[in-house]
Amino acid sequence: MSEHIAYIGLGSNLEDPLDQLRRAFADIDKLPDTRMVARSSLYRSAPIGLLDQPDFVNAVAKIETTLTPQTLLQALLNIEHQHGRERTIRNAPRTLDLDVLLYDDIQLNEPGLTIPHQQMHLRAFVLRPLLEIAPDIGIPGIGRAEEMLIRCQNQVLERLEDGGL
Repeated sequence: MSEHIAYIGLGSNLEDPLDQLRRAFADIDKLPDTRMVARSSLYRSAPIGLLDQPDFVNAVAKIETTLTPQTLLQALLNIEHQHGRERTIRNAPRTLDLDVLLYDDIQLNEPGLTIPHQQMHLRAFVLRPLLEIAPDIGIPGIGRAEEMLIRCQNQVLERLEDGGL
């Protein structure tokens, strides 16, 4: 089996978000046939969509894995469940949200899984931590992540120094 490079977006705004993300990094690193190669700082961002909720803490992990995109997604959903994630309404507060952002250079659109992640190029809370660990990365079918971040300058993002790095 060959190794693949994937980027995982992490987010939380309930039940000690900093701790949720620190534990999630460890959980991701323990996935079978998977190794965490890099992890970003933790960033605070305002909610999007449903605005009446706490700020989010976000980060990105870079992994090497032999898992397929579908198996990786299922493993991430299991981690969310272990962290008490409940899926209610879109953009609702959550203990943990894990998204497959990129997987090698593939473009995939199937029920429950779209790669690259559909909204990632519109979100500073994804792009800035992604660029921190992969400065020259491109988003297949979209363009350079650095150029996409310029378009998100109106989105406030605060790097948290106590991000556990």
